[in-house]
Amino acid sequence: MLKTTALVGSLFLAVPCLGQLHAVTGTGEEVLLYEDGTWAYVDGEVDSTATIPLNATPFVKAKDATFLVKSDRVDIRVYINPKQWSFGKAQSNDAAEFQFKLKDEDAYAMFISERLEVPLESFKEIALTNGRNAAPDIRVVKEEYRMVNGRKVLCLQMKGTVQGMKVIYYGYYYSFAGGTVQLITYTAQNMLQRYESSMEKLLNGLVAL
Repeated sequence: MLKTTALVGSLFLAVPCLGQLHAVTGTGEEVLLYEDGTWAYVDGEVDSTATIPLNATPFVKAKDATFLVKSDRVDIRVYINPKQWSFGKAQSNDAAEFQFKLKDEDAYAMFISERLEVPLESFKEIALTNGRNAAPDIRVVKEEYRMVNGRKVLCLQMKGTVQGMKVIYYGYYYSFAGGTVQLITYTAQNMLQRYESSMEKLLNGLVAL
């Protein structure tokens, strides 16, 4: 298994931010310029000015998601399949309340909860800002609102490079009067097809009272 992937979740919120600038080449292609003199194409990044669409499909928890993980901070629950996912109190960073791991595999998740209410439409920029702390080249490759167990959440997929490792984050972001929640799954980009279904089932276990 890819042991370093567990570090990615910690770095996502813990590494000091590296500066970067957007620029346009002479041929009209957008690139990111970094402090160390390197650069990268902004390839496939979602238009930041575009309206985020609402997916008309209702998303509900899986029938085999029978084990309830309860937050001590906010009135939010996560139903998981205990045969597939292990979990525990987060050890790698102070921001996360729980961490999850797909058993015997290389997919992970973290549950971040705060009592502060944040407008749902602000979460994209917050997620990108936090993500750049670990992956300066991070970009949103998919975004939409979803109705998950009757609640509107923001769904984001973001790709970036952490210490040379190409990582993808697939997460749900939810805010209400009692606080905010980020349930974020992650794995190596080349493993997304293998784990995407399991990651989405975990995400769809998010339930607000």
